[in-house]
Amino acid sequence: MEIENLSVLEKASLLSGASEWDSRGIERADIPSFVMSDGPHGVRRQLGEGDHLGLGESKPATCFPTAATVANSWDPALAEDMGKALGREAHDLDVNVLLGPGMNIKRNPWCGRNFEYYSEDPQVAGRMASGLIKGIQSNGIAACPKHFAVNSQELRRQASNSVIDERTMREIYLTAFEIAVREAKPWTIMTAYNEINGVYAHENAHLLIDILRNEWGFDGMVVSDWGGSNSAVAAVKAGGTLEMPSPGFTSVRELVGAVNAGTLAEADLNARAAEVAKIAQLTKTTGVGRNDLLKDDVIADHHEVARRVAENASVLLKNEGGTLPLKPGTRVAVVGDMAKTPRFQGSGSSKVNATREENILDELTAIDGVTVAGYAQGYERQGGENRALIEDAVALAAREDTDVVVAVIGLDERSESEGLDRSTMAIPHVQIDLVKALKGAGKPIVVVLVAGSPVETDWVADVDAVLYIGLSGQAGASATARALTGAVNPSGHLAESWPIRYEDCPSAGWYPAIGRDAIYREGPFVGYRYYETAGVPVRFPFGYGLSYSTFVYADLVADEQGVSFTITNDSDVPGATVAQLYVRGPQGGTLRPDHELKGFVKVQLDAHETQTVRIDFDRYTFRHFETASNSWQTESGEWTLMIGTNAHDIALTTTHAVAGTVEPKPSNPALGAYLNGKVKEVTDAEMVVLFGHDVIAPGKPTTFGVNDPISAWEDSKGFVARTVAKTLKNQERKVREKTGQPDLNALFLLNMPPRAMSKMTQGMVDAAMVDGIVKISNGHTFRGLGTVISGFFRNQSANKKTAKELES
Repeated sequence: MEIENLSVLEKASLLSGASEWDSRGIERADIPSFVMSDGPHGVRRQLGEGDHLGLGESKPATCFPTAATVANSWDPALAEDMGKALGREAHDLDVNVLLGPGMNIKRNPWCGRNFEYYSEDPQVAGRMASGLIKGIQSNGIAACPKHFAVNSQELRRQASNSVIDERTMREIYLTAFEIAVREAKPWTIMTAYNEINGVYAHENAHLLIDILRNEWGFDGMVVSDWGGSNSAVAAVKAGGTLEMPSPGFTSVRELVGAVNAGTLAEADLNARAAEVAKIAQLTKTTGVGRNDLLKDDVIADHHEVARRVAENASVLLKNEGGTLPLKPGTRVAVVGDMAKTPRFQGSGSSKVNATREENILDELTAIDGVTVAGYAQGYERQGGENRALIEDAVALAAREDTDVVVAVIGLDERSESEGLDRSTMAIPHVQIDLVKALKGAGKPIVVVLVAGSPVETDWVADVDAVLYIGLSGQAGASATARALTGAVNPSGHLAESWPIRYEDCPSAGWYPAIGRDAIYREGPFVGYRYYETAGVPVRFPFGYGLSYSTFVYADLVADEQGVSFTITNDSDVPGATVAQLYVRGPQGGTLRPDHELKGFVKVQLDAHETQTVRIDFDRYTFRHFETASNSWQTESGEWTLMIGTNAHDIALTTTHAVAGTVEPKPSNPALGAYLNGKVKEVTDAEMVVLFGHDVIAPGKPTTFGVNDPISAWEDSKGFVARTVAKTLKNQERKVREKTGQPDLNALFLLNMPPRAMSKMTQGMVDAAMVDGIVKISNGHTFRGLGTVISGFFRNQSANKKTAKELES
């Protein structure tokens, strides 16, 4: 049946969820309901009605390495293999739409959700995401890249406004999505919670129509983040398709009313309804029953895929004197709580009920070639002082039958979670105390570092080797054991910069924004673009990674289509390296970072093998976004092409004449400190030049509205609202201190604005009731309660009427 033949009410009903994870279907029109599920690194198919925070029980599924770890492989083909496995499991667990990958740019290492995102660079994020999307969709499952767009902090995430200049947005924060949309053609995409320059992402026509649909050619379904829709009518006008999870029938009535009143074109309603119907048809052959579990052969095969991803993503950060790989016969003291009780994923909606679980202690014990001399816990998991644990570890390390100490340290479960940003880049100090104490034993120390995002590493001088495994998924322990013993040659490279200290980060002075406006004051100088331009030293640069092999780069040649060069494995050990193409624009041209990544390739080489390697140019290589003409342009002139092993260490350089679309235009001198990337010195006046308009963050609101988070109620004049906010904050703190895990429910509620209540309660709360709740937040408790109570009964009556109309 054609969409146009459905009633306005039926079409409107398709544009919001029926439950936490299900869309609405229309049986007579052969539009089945479809199931959505979290799945950036594993299918979280929840039982019963479920919840969107990962609190409820879910079916067992393979927990693959998180996106931050997968990105360290720099291997889109490997990401595609992982995507194929993810898509297969989604199929078998009767999931139609897999909500991933997460691909926001890592603006700041404190973001609590960085472990779910790929990189600080759009080339890496876009190409890795493309691989995963292709793999997922090869199974007839829709991938859903997220969170579109400019989503960089968890604090106030549902009530935050990302204020950013157009050029930075287009070149840094949208290019990764553009690459994924153009290369992998995802069937769906998820919008972010936040506003962008004052307009919610799910109703931002500039984002969803001008750019996503008209410029990039996206023709799929745009789904809101759970509770992230603001106005159903505004969303449909602006290209937003599906509200999730379920606002009941409130949005349906709003859409019907707008069409009848002439304020919403029925053509727009038709277009959005057709997008939902298309996904229903594309994915309708998924699965055979919602109670299905994965078969044993699938579990075994996918555990091996997870191991292979982890093996290719581990990053050797230090290896003094060839400490690694461990030599045959080495007697190893294994130290660290995380060696026995593994941490291999983050907290929040991406948390997977893993089909298997490994730990490093058992895997080292089982592996041939080394002997585990003993194990010591070494530290309290949650950071509590316990000198006895350190003393036991040092005693084990000092024993005559110990040759090498393997210490497993890193961030705990409280540090990296959806809904909560980090407050420090340091690992718990008791772990640092352990490392320093172990040095006194006089044995080589190998650190296995577990973390989904960068940490400060002042302690690195006290150890001989560091293997960074990230959050490596359920097979990460066996992958780690194989890397430590040389069965695997580490080939990962960092997909983000590791500053020496947090204060070195370009946005450290204004992150996270505690008010409504998150001002992207640093402009395009994110990650290595800042460190390399401003000359700020880092601990480990973007793209960095060591190997048990050594590589020699030579013979760089450029032509009109790209560059070629040779790489030789100048060692007796087969291995892989990541060749990275960086470009520098013409002298005297537009403002840009000193150099930017524009291509990469991972190259596997046998011992003493030489390969000729090629990296082609593409639409992204030389372009910049010109705000005056609202178009992409390329500057003519002499560009510098560089091949590096990371953003700082450049092995080969050549120049290349580019016939562009515009002549180089000197930057406006009024940009001041931006001209040399020193964004910490930028004045308000210089920021106005970059943005093209005044950028002033407002102070605290004197009254609260429907889009102010509940956490802001702590400053309310009303006792009830103030008590609610303080109680939630105290509850979250107590749970975190007691369990070592963040209280995701409390965090979600604190970040949530009242209008989200009408989007997430399956029709129990409507917009009129939200107005009553806002009255309570402003101290008008009894008036607000009256509005809520009377609105409840009106809403229930209206819901019954709408349901009956849809059934008839």
